[in-house]
Amino acid sequence: MEKTELEIRLKELLNSESRESDSNTPDFILAEFMMNCLDAFELANNKREVWYGVELNPEKKKLKKK
Repeated sequence: MEKTELEIRLKELLNSESRESDSNTPDFILAEFMMNCLDAFELANNKREVWYGVELNPEKKKLKKK
């Protein structure tokens, strides 16, 4: 599977901050894990919207002025 720009940048950031050292896990594996977490979170949010029958779309949200 081809890496997205975000995943590449996450890998580079993790490496530059030496965050892979604590867990002794390569930065590319941590970046892939983080991308999978984002995917799972988005899936859960979508299922919640279906469950409640609402669409949470920030572009459609309008603030009411008092």
